[in-house]
Amino acid sequence: MAATKKKAVRKAKKGERIRQVAAIPFRLTARGDIEVMLVTSRTTRRFIVPKGWPMKGKSGRKAATIEAQEEAGVLGKTLKQPAGTYSYWKRLANRFVRVDVIVYLLEVSEELADWQEA
Repeated sequence: MAATKKKAVRKAKKGERIRQVAAIPFRLTARGDIEVMLVTSRTTRRFIVPKGWPMKGKSGRKAATIEAQEEAGVLGKTLKQPAGTYSYWKRLANRFVRVDVIVYLLEVSEELADWQEA
């Protein structure tokens, strides 16, 4: 995945905004309450939204589903319509680039005991 990330960022021309996709994992309880899964990063231990770069040949929704599996260890159904968007400044070696993130909701059906970025 690291090679894909670097390639996507390198393509961003000065001043250009680039896009990422993200998933917010949630589940419904037996009572119908919504529980949102909190995910922390491996390095800073801060709360994050599992996100990544669009994947060639995959929809944004599918890419968000894959990112949630890789970064949060969850499987489920990602809702078709995005829940919203947000933007942030990504720090590169010699500059910052603006990233627009399209966020999808993922209804968790399974939490994995072991996953790629555990």
